Amino acid sequence: MIFPTKHTNFSKSLLGFGSYILNTLKTPLSVDDLWRQYHIDYENGVYPAKQSFDNLLLTLIVLHSINAVNEQNGLIIKCG
Repeated sequence: MIFPTKHTNFSKSLLGFGSYILNTLKTPLSVDDLWRQYHIDYENGVYPAKQSFDNLLLTLIVLHSINAVNEQNGLIIKCG
């Protein structure tokens, strides 16, 4: 479910989760910090869809493959 479909809304897709991650990366964060921030935002209703840690990693791979994020010294940084 990389892309939203008729039965998968945008927030449940990796594309939607990637959008959330890019908005969250105002400063470089580790994967653990990004995961913790997602849980805080999910609990507070900022991000409406429940995602797994595997989906976080898949989303980071997708974002890295399109050169939207990069890893530097163990931190995920937003490119551009």
